[in-house]
Amino acid sequence: MATGTVLATAVSNSGGKGCCKSGPGYASPLAAMSGPREKLIYVTALYSGTGLEKPDYLATVDVDPNSPTYSSVIHRLKMPYIGDELHHTGWNSCSSCHGDASADRRFLVLPGLISGRIYAIDTKTDPKAPSLYKVVEPKEILEKTGLAFPHTSHCLATGDMLVSCLGDKEGNAKGNGFLLLDSDFNVKSRWDKPGHSPMFGYDFWYQPRFNTMISTSWGAPKSFSKGFNLQHVADGLYGSHLHIYKWPEGEMKQIIDLGNTGLLPLEIRFLHDPSKDIWYVGSALSSNMIRFFRNSDDTWSHEASRVVISVKPLKVENWILPEMPGLITDFLISLDDQFFYFVNWLHGDIDVPQIKGKSLRGGPQMIQLSLDGKRLYATNSLFSAWDRQFYPELMDKGSHIIQIDVDTEKGGLSINPDFFVDFGDEPDGPALAHEMRYPGGDCTSDIWI
Repeated sequence: MATGTVLATAVSNSGGKGCCKSGPGYASPLAAMSGPREKLIYVTALYSGTGLEKPDYLATVDVDPNSPTYSSVIHRLKMPYIGDELHHTGWNSCSSCHGDASADRRFLVLPGLISGRIYAIDTKTDPKAPSLYKVVEPKEILEKTGLAFPHTSHCLATGDMLVSCLGDKEGNAKGNGFLLLDSDFNVKSRWDKPGHSPMFGYDFWYQPRFNTMISTSWGAPKSFSKGFNLQHVADGLYGSHLHIYKWPEGEMKQIIDLGNTGLLPLEIRFLHDPSKDIWYVGSALSSNMIRFFRNSDDTWSHEASRVVISVKPLKVENWILPEMPGLITDFLISLDDQFFYFVNWLHGDIDVPQIKGKSLRGGPQMIQLSLDGKRLYATNSLFSAWDRQFYPELMDKGSHIIQIDVDTEKGGLSINPDFFVDFGDEPDGPALAHEMRYPGGDCTSDIWI
């Protein structure tokens, strides 16, 4: 799993300690590192695709070691529908709005990847027991924009929210693009200009100082939603492209084709220091971490030497393929831009017999780092159809969350033996746990401008 590899030098960034009172979040990434220790984590948990006809839900997990309910789910907010496939989450407001005293980090944006709904969850009235504020129905989104399969959301400094949508209502990638919501979750429009739709959609990151937004590629929903078929890669149903947009105009100005070096480039992360023009992409199927830089003409590129990490496939027996890639499905960068962590979902990389008497299942999938960089949390569910295909025991035994202690001074990772949240013990049956968010923001949701 995460290796603690140093891939970037430290950066100098001024800013006071703790959270200023002007707007949400923190004045700088380094100021965020001095923020309070996390006590709660919100986790998407789902029954979609498991065979259990139950609604997906948002789980509130107690991560305060001084609490009597530490390492347990303390609240479950069930969605009003069945079959959403809750996946990634974002905030209505984050550190990009820090200079706006009227902005408020109140709502967690919760897209249903398969249903097309987008839920607005109020986390401020009662942080331990979030409540449903609003539902954006897929019919409205389709009628106004033609978009479906919402995935990644980021707040904007304007107060609007931007959501990547991976296809049209039939699951074709050709209809994908970006949905713009206003501050009260009303559908405004598509963000991308006509004729500037990406080839495939997935994650995105924007950096106003360089007038740039970059989006990545997964595949056509009609393909990935049924499980992974290697032939579909050859058939052109999965991507290897990065799409460079002019920010905030929504005009595509460059496409980078990574070829076989970058098949299924999923997650993208800029360095957190907004003055730095360096970013990374994790190509899942090729299992390469690739570094990018800005050219003198304001285009972006990488070189062969910029493949900073390459994970070799492992020969296996009686599994999906004779040689299994690591499948880098998530990575993150510590807020001081010092440490880099990534997961190999199909290789596992955590050799621990048991935690609190429970055996680990599957491989680490989504990760989240504490603000101070000393605690790393990991779930193990990727997407229900792929979970069933690659790790079928998750259907019967459910997901779990583990916590890894990070030694930021001497280096090294160690499992916290006192933390294990078992979603196999949920009241409605084994559930799949995916993305995690702290109430006060984190290194994968907050963007500094």
